[in-house]
Amino acid sequence: MSPPAIDSALLSSPSEPLCRSFNVCVEVANPAEILPVLEAPISSGSDNCNIPKPPPLPGKMCTRAKYLKTPLECSFVPKETKDIWDKLFKEGYGADVCIITEDKSCVVAHSNILSVASPVLGNIVGQSKVKHGMRFIKIPGIPHYAVRLFIRFLYSSCYEEEELKKFVLHLLVLSHSYSVPALKRVCIYLLGQGWLTKENVIDVLQLARNCDAPRLTFICVRMVVKNFKSVSSTEGWKVMKRANPALEQELLESVVEADSRKQERQRKIEEKKVYFQLYEAMEALLHICKDGCRTIGPRDKVLKGSQANCNFPACKGLEALVRHFSNCKTRVPGGCVHCKRMWQLLELHSRMCNEPDSCKVPLCRHFKEKMQQQSKKDETKWKLLVSKVIATKNAVGLFSSRRSGVV
Repeated sequence: MSPPAIDSALLSSPSEPLCRSFNVCVEVANPAEILPVLEAPISSGSDNCNIPKPPPLPGKMCTRAKYLKTPLECSFVPKETKDIWDKLFKEGYGADVCIITEDKSCVVAHSNILSVASPVLGNIVGQSKVKHGMRFIKIPGIPHYAVRLFIRFLYSSCYEEEELKKFVLHLLVLSHSYSVPALKRVCIYLLGQGWLTKENVIDVLQLARNCDAPRLTFICVRMVVKNFKSVSSTEGWKVMKRANPALEQELLESVVEADSRKQERQRKIEEKKVYFQLYEAMEALLHICKDGCRTIGPRDKVLKGSQANCNFPACKGLEALVRHFSNCKTRVPGGCVHCKRMWQLLELHSRMCNEPDSCKVPLCRHFKEKMQQQSKKDETKWKLLVSKVIATKNAVGLFSSRRSGVV
C-alpha cells in the first residue's frame, strides 16, 4: 500500500550531489532489503522496565457492576427466608387463587402475593369472580410448568437453571406481559451468556423486539451479523423471511454496514502502518546523515562496520536503499523504483524540515526551492501526507512520554 502522495511528479535534478554526500562502504545492495522501508510493517523496540505495576485486584464486595454481571448473586435475603416463601408456594397453604394453564391444569397461589409481586396480575385477580372461596384466572398459550416456574419466582425468586433454560423464552414473555422486571433481567442475562444458538437467535431476536429488551436485541443482531452465512440457512430465518420481510431487510443492512465498517477499519490500520513506517524512515534518514550508522554515513564521519545493532528500526532498509542509489546505473528519477523511493523520502524530509540551511540531509534546501514550481494538486497531496506523518510522530511521542512517566 502506498501513501497518498508517493506517486507525485519526481524532480529531474541529477543524483550525483546526493551520492557525494554519503560515505558508503562498498557492498552489494539486496533489493529485498529495500522495499520493506515503505511497504512492510516495522516493529519498534520497547522497554518494558518502565511499565508500572498494575494496581491490586479489588476485594470481593457486592458492587453494582457485579450485580449486573450476575443478577442474583448480590442478595441480602437469608436463605432460610427464601426457603420459607418457596415452601409456602409449593404447599399452597391458604391459597385463594387458581391459575388455569394451557392443559387445563391449575397452579394455586395467594392473591396478596400476586398483587404485590405483579401489579398486572393483581389487577386481573381483583377483577376475577370468586367461586367457593377461590378466584380463577387463565394464562393461556404457556406450558403448565413454565407458569409454575413463573409463579414460584414471584414468591421466592428461586429457580433451577436447567428448568429455566428449558422455558426461558416463555418466562421472558410472562415477565414482560405481567411486569416482573427482576425475572426479565434474569432471562435476558442468561440468554446473553451462551444460551443463544444459531438456530434460535432469530426467534429470540423477534421476541426481544416484542418484549422491549434492547440489550438482548443488540446481542442477537451482533450474533446474526457475525454468523450470517450459518444463520441465514436456518429454518427460523426462512420463517422470518416470509412473515417479517422488514426485519430481514434490517438485518441485511446491518450485515452490509458491519462489513463496510470492517473494511474501513482495516484500511485505516494499513494507512497508519504506512505513516508509521514513513515516520521511522525520516528518523533513520536524519540518523544516517547526521551521525552515520555501521557502513553508511556522512563524509566527515568515520564508519564502524562492527558497530552494535542500530536503535532505529528503519535504518537497515534505508541503508540498503541509499547503497543501491549510490551504485544504480539508471540514476534517472522515475526510471528505477528504488531510486524513485529515495527521491520521495528526501522530498518528504524537506517538507518536514524546519532548518534547511543547517540540515545535513542532502538536497533538503533544493527541494524547498522546487516546491514553488509544483502544481496545487501535488502540493495538496504532499501537505496531506506530511500532516499524517506528523500526526503519527506526535502520537508516538505522546505514547513514549506516558510510558516513561513524563506528563
